[in-house]
Amino acid sequence: MFKRIRELREDNDLTQKQVANMLNCSQQVYSNYELGQRDIPTAVLILLARFYNVSSDYLLELSDKPNRD
Repeated sequence: MFKRIRELREDNDLTQKQVANMLNCSQQVYSNYELGQRDIPTAVLILLARFYNVSSDYLLELSDKPNRD
């Protein structure tokens, strides 16, 4: 999951700080999500899926299809 949120952020030319601001958390907290040093709360996972317009299954690596069905 951690690799996917980093790839999505980079593919959208966003900084960690920009995504952290959208999530209403610090850049350090978001960095910890990307590094796998902190579990991503369900509410944050949902926000990320909506923000990137992908399924939560894709973020959780349960599916290789990014689009929601």
